Parts: sequence; structure tokens; C-alpha cells
Amino acid sequence: MNTGKSVRLFLADGKPGGLLTAEIMNWTGHVAAAPRSDLAALLKRPEATRTGIYILLGDDPNGLGGQSAYIGEGDDVSKRLYQHARSEDQNGKDFWDRAIVLTSKDANLTKAHARYLESRFITLALQASRARLLNGTTPPPIVLPEADVSDMEYFIEQAKIVLPVLGVNVFRSPATTSTTLQGQASSTRADSPLFEMSLRKFGITATAQEVDGEFTVFEGSIARLKWTGGEGHSYTSLRAKLEQDGTLVPTPDGSAMRFTRNHVFASPSAAAAIVAGRSANGRIAWLIQGTRRTYGQWETEGVEEAMQQEVSNE
Repeated sequence: MNTGKSVRLFLADGKPGGLLTAEIMNWTGHVAAAPRSDLAALLKRPEATRTGIYILLGDDPNGLGGQSAYIGEGDDVSKRLYQHARSEDQNGKDFWDRAIVLTSKDANLTKAHARYLESRFITLALQASRARLLNGTTPPPIVLPEADVSDMEYFIEQAKIVLPVLGVNVFRSPATTSTTLQGQASSTRADSPLFEMSLRKFGITATAQEVDGEFTVFEGSIARLKWTGGEGHSYTSLRAKLEQDGTLVPTPDGSAMRFTRNHVFASPSAAAAIVAGRSANGRIAWLIQGTRRTYGQWETEGVEEAMQQEVSNE
């Protein structure tokens, strides 16, 4: 059974696109986020002067997920952010337009804790492959007492819940194949059954799953060798980007393309189009593995069940 989480958001200036803070009940961590235009307000907040982690985010049309990121730590995070914001910064960190600060409400994070968190967050970002990471190195986690490691891993798990609520997905690893039985949806519908898309004419088969609201095509799936949907199609650039960043590579016999890693798509139709090499309706193209039931049919099952329950309660 899934346990709900209460995430408290506070818009510091009353604007949805401005400075905001986020907390989880019974978690000592604290998150503050602000666009670069509001950096001055962020630096004035007391939590920004504590020991912690910061994440710099910026657009990168040619990078993974269309985003670049830099992860750092500091005894006084505000000083590090100030250094990154200086116009004369020559360290290649002037790409960013948003800053995220993770600290502790009880001020118990030490320099050692911050260095451990920095290393772990960098590793998670590399594993997730959601953004082009601009950190030059990946420092190994420093040795901490067992109890401290447990505390820091809990800190990370809670941060991974809060950050996506703020639209920060750089640490969200694409789903791995679920143990859900083929053809069966989970009882909570949090994880979908496995879906399969086949183009028998070209010997192409791809598998995917929707987890936490994200549609992921799995590593090893096969896609059409070339894009045939026309240069002006909306998915033309996406297909080119996946080939450029190595997500799609030719199969050994050169007859098709293969996914080298799990990849999250904005929709089932986007995934279907990349696999088919042309426009495709993902709600119809993806079938529950081993059945003829479509993604669209699976998706509406929950709605029908809810409506039937509502009628029975009247």
C-alpha cells in the first residue's frame, strides 16, 4: 500500500514563478528554489547561509532532457551561489537560470555531510541521464559513520520526493522493468503493466511502462532505422537528439536502431513515433504485453471503475 506524503510549498513573494520553499512533514530537510532573477532574495534567506547542497539548472537544447545542471556544496551556500552569479565567473557556470538550495532546518548538516550528499547527488544525476551534468569530476562519497550514512540516505530519498514537485527531475531514474505480471495492472495503478509495440514488417519490438506518471521505453527496445515522418514533423528534432546523444544506436546488423538505455518520453505517442519512425497514436500502438488491450483502454479503466463506484455510492 502506498503511503501519501504531505509536501508544503510556500510562495515567498506570492508569485508561482518566483522564490518558493518546500518541506515534508517530519523531515528536517528544507528546499528553497528561485529563478536567477530572484537570486538576491534567495541569498538573503537564513537557510541559504547554512551548510548544504545547491543545484544550478539551465536550458540546453542539445543536451539530455534539454537541460544542463551543476551540483555543488558549501559551508555557506549563499557564498557559493554569489560566486557563480558574478559576471566575471570564468568557470563555465554561467549557463544557469534557476537555483535550488537543500539545507537542514535543524542546522545539523556538517561539511562532511554536504560532501557526501554532493557525491551521491552527482552519481544519481549521471544515472538518471535527465540533464547534461557540468561537474568536471565525480568525487567518491567520503567515509561517514554508519548512522550518518543512514541519515544522509534518508535525506536523499526525501529530497527525491520534493524536487520533482518543484519540476526538478534531474535525479529521477527512468523506471526499471516491473515485476508486475504480464497483462495485469497493479492494484494501485501507480505502476502500469508492461506495454509492447511491434512493427512486424520491420522486425521491430519495443517494451515500455508507465511509472509515476512517466512513460518509459526500456533499454534494448528496437526502433525503425530511419525517421520517415518528414523533416517538419514535431518529433524530427527529438529523434535526431536521441541518435546524437547515443540513446539510439544501430543494431549490429544495421537493420534498425536500439535503445541503449531506458528513456522517458513526454507521452505514449511521442514514444510510439520514435519507435515507428513516423507519427503514431500511442494510445493505440502500445498494447499490454501478451494481450490485444491498448494503452488507451488500460488508461480509461480506472476512470470507469471510479465512476461505477460513485454510482454505487449514490
